[in-house]
Amino acid sequence: MPRNGIPGYSLLLGITLFFGATFSNPIQANNTPFIDCVSKLQAKARTQSISAATVNQILGKVKHVQQVIKLDRRQPEFTQTFADYFNSRISEERIRRGEVLLEKHRQLLEQIQQRTGVPAQYLIAFWGLETNYGSYSGNMPVLDSLATLACDQRRSIFFTDQLIDALRIIDAGDISAERMLGSWAGAMGHMQFMPSTYLRYARDGDSDGRRDLWGSIPDALTSAGFFLQQLGWIPGLSWGQEVKLPPSFDYTLAGRDQILSLAEWTANGVTTTSGTRLLPQDQEASLLVPASHQGPAFLVYKNFNVIMGWNRSELYALTVGHLADRITGGQGLHRAPPINDLRLTREQVRQLQQDLAKLGIDVGEADGVLGPVTRNALSHFQHYTQRIADGHIDAELLAAIREAAINQLRIHSGID
Repeated sequence: MPRNGIPGYSLLLGITLFFGATFSNPIQANNTPFIDCVSKLQAKARTQSISAATVNQILGKVKHVQQVIKLDRRQPEFTQTFADYFNSRISEERIRRGEVLLEKHRQLLEQIQQRTGVPAQYLIAFWGLETNYGSYSGNMPVLDSLATLACDQRRSIFFTDQLIDALRIIDAGDISAERMLGSWAGAMGHMQFMPSTYLRYARDGDSDGRRDLWGSIPDALTSAGFFLQQLGWIPGLSWGQEVKLPPSFDYTLAGRDQILSLAEWTANGVTTTSGTRLLPQDQEASLLVPASHQGPAFLVYKNFNVIMGWNRSELYALTVGHLADRITGGQGLHRAPPINDLRLTREQVRQLQQDLAKLGIDVGEADGVLGPVTRNALSHFQHYTQRIADGHIDAELLAAIREAAINQLRIHSGID
């Protein structure tokens, strides 16, 4: 879903559905702190020009859902490898279904492309990844979820704003409170828009006077196209492509922060997967190697960054781009990602980040997330220790970093 700076929610949508029976029975017992919080939310809503009927009759009846808090605290035990992520989302069934829907909605999609510049296959790919083409979009009452999270201290400000925006949507007559269902975190409809994203980018694609992202496919696809246009989509430019690297490639060149022309990538030995010259030579791109030097490599263009404006995960953006290609007849990966990659817990990643920091290598915040900054730090360590600097972690490298950090601590402590 469009993240608004809050990554990870659509990955838990399946958990939302799994716990559907629990969600349908929210806590009914007297909850004085929650009741007091709702009163404050009502007072705030009144200051935001929300109608009295919505404040009293709808916001006044929201329920606290303990399972929402549990899911908000839930963290995946293991980080996902590229193979885990990619293979679970790119399936023959999803590709075939995308092809069917691309043809079924071709006229609508061509109209959207004319207005926004966003090609049809990308809209279908986003739809497929967000809700499997509308087959699962969440069954939680959005107002209950948002009120529960707004009354929780961890991210109260963000979810209070989302709750007020959800009330604005109801006041506008786009959807009733009863039909406003979504994920446990409040993402809604075919494209999993948060309320703030809905208010800014939702569009009436079928000209019925409402922006119904739940029941209207024209509204949902039109809104997605407009959102991507506003994020800066460049018409006529693809997301990127898989490429082939030479055996002697310098992996320190990888990363989205390093941008070279295709002519410069060609000079470094990079070719298409079939071994031909990269074109056009003046096109700028960055190189991503998400699964070590043994896996696929990708050159990504400016529209890749637009996709990341929707979801800040590089894995998500790579998967969207590849699914879009496959829906229009593209081939599978030339080089499959290794399926035996090391899977680390968040605590192991956090320890790894702390060890790299002790060695004087910038890892940003030790947050337990094996993201681009941490992979860049790994690449630096690999380069300094004369390894292939692909930013990929394996058991041998993990042990080497741990040993180096311990030795560094001994040196600073004066221990022999």
